[in-house]
Amino acid sequence: MTTYITTPIYYVNAQPHLGHAYTTIVADTYSRFRRLMGDTVRFQTGTDEHGDKIAEAAEKENESPNEYVDRISAMFRSTWPLLDIEPDNFIRTTDKKHVETVQSILQKVYDKGDIYFDKYTGLYCTGCERFLTEKELEDGRCPDHKTVPDEITEENYFFRMSAYQQDLIDHIHANPDFITPQRYKNEVLSFLSEPLEDLCISRPTSRLTWGIPLPFDDKFVTYVWFDALINYLTGLGYPDAEQFEEYWGVAEHLIAKDILKPHAIYWPTMILSMGLPLYQKLHVHGYWNVDETKMSKSIGNVIRPAELIEEYGVDTIRYFCLREMSFGLDSSFNADAIIARKNADLANDLGNLYSRTTAMLFKYTDGVVPKASKTDTDTLLKDFADVASANYIENMNDFKFQRALQAVWELISHANKYIVSNEPWALIKDPTQHERLHTVLYNLVETLRLLSLLLQPILPGTCDKMAKGLGLAEDSPLVTDLKEYGGWGMLESGTRLEKVDALFPRVDIKKKQPPVKQEQKKKNKGKSVASKKGAECVDGVIQFDQFQKVELRVATIAAAETVKKSDRLLKLTVNAPEERVIVAGIAEYYRPEDLLGMQVLIVANLQPVKLMGIESQGMVLAAKVEEDGNSRLVLSTVSATVPAGSSVA
Repeated sequence: MTTYITTPIYYVNAQPHLGHAYTTIVADTYSRFRRLMGDTVRFQTGTDEHGDKIAEAAEKENESPNEYVDRISAMFRSTWPLLDIEPDNFIRTTDKKHVETVQSILQKVYDKGDIYFDKYTGLYCTGCERFLTEKELEDGRCPDHKTVPDEITEENYFFRMSAYQQDLIDHIHANPDFITPQRYKNEVLSFLSEPLEDLCISRPTSRLTWGIPLPFDDKFVTYVWFDALINYLTGLGYPDAEQFEEYWGVAEHLIAKDILKPHAIYWPTMILSMGLPLYQKLHVHGYWNVDETKMSKSIGNVIRPAELIEEYGVDTIRYFCLREMSFGLDSSFNADAIIARKNADLANDLGNLYSRTTAMLFKYTDGVVPKASKTDTDTLLKDFADVASANYIENMNDFKFQRALQAVWELISHANKYIVSNEPWALIKDPTQHERLHTVLYNLVETLRLLSLLLQPILPGTCDKMAKGLGLAEDSPLVTDLKEYGGWGMLESGTRLEKVDALFPRVDIKKKQPPVKQEQKKKNKGKSVASKKGAECVDGVIQFDQFQKVELRVATIAAAETVKKSDRLLKLTVNAPEERVIVAGIAEYYRPEDLLGMQVLIVANLQPVKLMGIESQGMVLAAKVEEDGNSRLVLSTVSATVPAGSSVA
């Protein structure tokens, strides 16, 4: 099978930011996944370098357009290796081959009669570099740039886009997965329910010279979208290269939702006019907001990839982007969330499983993978691995990266619990249990191999490190071929492990919790104190405004351990969404290993206090249950999984 995945070519009127990085990480991840599945893959990205905004940006920088686009395009090209992104082709619209391809296609469409000359009056948005319809405006303004478009009357060349409207509608209905997720397919069909206007595909040189000249009239240059979209063909050597024949029929385009209309309407109608088959799929993702606000140069909240990598590490960024955003929806970036993901998911879950398992192998079998007993019927991890792998493959194919990673993390959670329930440290003490010990250790180390295989598209650097630690070469099919080596029991006994550093050192960041204002206690007769924080109650009733001062949140328990010299206390590390430590008096009722992953309710705005020398930054809530004269505590939780830090109303 073959795969051709493209990002949009990024407009060089600005430097690379988190939005560009996310799109390109997704494309790189998908290309790596398809290679794991045995496909022949081509992954293309690049830069879009013509148009009004480029000419304006160059003028502001006191550079010629050529100098400007060379500089900014180089920034994009140099950013991708920092994120372990490996495109097969990087295309620029100023490349000679691309210019020739655009002019060839323009001439072909013109000769067919699908381009004509006419006068047009329309509402032109400089930011969009296109004419907008009245229907697209919001309160008379461009919905994306919030500016009032200019009314322009010009003689220009037009593409008969309307001639292909019904063909496009029919194709979308006949191919349900042509545009995904479905919300964007519905949006396109809604737009196509109205008569489609023809597309202005030129700009007069009297107004703009920075563009590709029309081959049939040198007084005009090509509209930037008619130029840019053709990159997907240029990159394959259209019309007669072998790569075009091999890859075009499986083309999958990946874009953000702000350029849906050009890719879902302009581009397909252009392709139909050329007489080519349409691309296979269009995948559309949402926006990244920063602390709930849309990223914008004007308000100064643009996130640069290089800064993120320096702060958190490349694989943390790749994982966070894919785990945090539900593909197709908007998502929010903030430092607390990324630190919580690194400490909880990567350090505590994956990193801890890897270090515990390999440490036991070095301690109990001298770092050699043992042989599992042929008579042992323990298939627990194998069964979980089979389910996780199947769910992972299904969701990766469907661009549901968040769900794919959830499936993998369920396997990690089961493996961590498997260690606790089987107690290898106890099995080693009994010589009659050593065969069982070897089976348990083999199951764990084989789980690590499968994890390094499944996670390779997302965490390439970390998985290379895991493979090395497992005694495998980076290019070993055991960690690079999911199609043939995704089954259980592939790791050979006798393989010698190597010691490697911790996969994900935790971020040690201490966050001060907001203090709760102490209410002055009154000693009025008939009144009692309802809580240690001083909230007053009369006849057992707390006033609503007093209750509002208590901040209740859902927290996920990432780690739990006993407190030395205490039979009653457990030290809980929770994500809410920031990481914090809470000391809870529940050791009589819960084992630490049973708490991992549990979501509990906490009071988040208590003044920190020290218990047994440990600073506790909150309180977990529990119900006190009376049974047969005895009492026990049952932790308060939620009936469905919700994001850590969700407020309790």
